[in-house]
Amino acid sequence: MSATPVLCIVGQSGSGKTTYIERLIPELKKRGYRLAVIKHHPHDFDVDVEGKDSWRYMQAGSDAAMVSAPHKIALTRYVDHDLSPGELVDLVGDGLDIVIIEGFKKSDAPKIEGHRAALGKDLACASRDLVAVATDEKLDIAVDQYDLNDISAIADFIESKFLKKP
Repeated sequence: MSATPVLCIVGQSGSGKTTYIERLIPELKKRGYRLAVIKHHPHDFDVDVEGKDSWRYMQAGSDAAMVSAPHKIALTRYVDHDLSPGELVDLVGDGLDIVIIEGFKKSDAPKIEGHRAALGKDLACASRDLVAVATDEKLDIAVDQYDLNDISAIADFIESKFLKKP
């Protein structure tokens, strides 16, 4: 199991999780960190393009297919269970300072929830693993709260709680 820190970004549908992560990535990169992002999807999906070689290999019965180019790789692999955040981090590889996962609200990994007042007062994650909320309103909860638009502040929080300076 990897020692790379894992942080899940969770929230209700429409709360802006993907956009928040998109804004967080360049802030953490600017600070010198290497990171990966994993999107957890509770349903089946397909990243292969029908008719392309890797798709054809999987259709023929291969348990995994990888496409490798000089600057990136893509892996498609059948699994027998919904992999845990730790198992996913092991697949991503070494050399990273943090792995951010969109989703996995039921895991035991630490979580930051994105919350919008327009979606109601309830949080998607009432877990003991909730470490902070990025929100557009003040909530009556006992975790750190940050303005949804203050990416620098949440990056400071992530840095202080999960990262060592490079």
